[in-house]
Amino acid sequence: MSGPYVISRSRRTARTKIVWGVLGVGMMLGVAALSVLDPSASGSRGGGVTLSPLMSTGGLSGVEAVFQTQSELDTEHWNSIVIVHSGSSKGTPASIESTHRAAGYDGLGFHFLIGNGTGMGDGNIHVGQRWLDQRDGADLAGTAAEVPSSGMIEICLVGDGNRKSFSDEQLHRLAQLVAALSEKFSISSERILLHKDIAGTTSPGQYFPRTAFEQRLVSLGVGARP
Repeated sequence: MSGPYVISRSRRTARTKIVWGVLGVGMMLGVAALSVLDPSASGSRGGGVTLSPLMSTGGLSGVEAVFQTQSELDTEHWNSIVIVHSGSSKGTPASIESTHRAAGYDGLGFHFLIGNGTGMGDGNIHVGQRWLDQRDGADLAGTAAEVPSSGMIEICLVGDGNRKSFSDEQLHRLAQLVAALSEKFSISSERILLHKDIAGTTSPGQYFPRTAFEQRLVSLGVGARP
């Protein structure tokens, strides 16, 4: 055929590739969204689901899947948030759960884990079974008896904050998660705590950027609430 036919066919082929490419991305996003809601997608023996950073592309909307719990969301129960670190350079929901079981807990003690790229994907949020069941977290190490764990949402950053900094993606996702939880349960900034605020520990470590993190929360609209 002459030149014009070849050019037209090439354009149709290019358009076809673009259409199928868009459909392929749409299908991938759909599968990702479905996997968030499917507890069987987790590698943790005790259940739970993992959200990838892909789900956060729409701002806070990306973490709203954490409110799709198996037991009815208890909006009256949760009154504070505490941030801890795993104390290890790497970890997965299964490995941290195994450590907790060895310590006598009935599964993963934290409500949420946020990966650092070693074991878990960088910025991946694992929603633990305790949160899906709307149960209190395990007692945190070193916490004084007068500090009740009831109503406290426990978020663990994979890593050792006394040895190195956490990744930017971890801190970004942490801020998104804390902001979403704070808004949902009307938790004031004064009730967003570090482990060392309530216990005889350095967790989440000397390299946790407290001031910068608080500034991130302000940028997301987290402020003091009555």
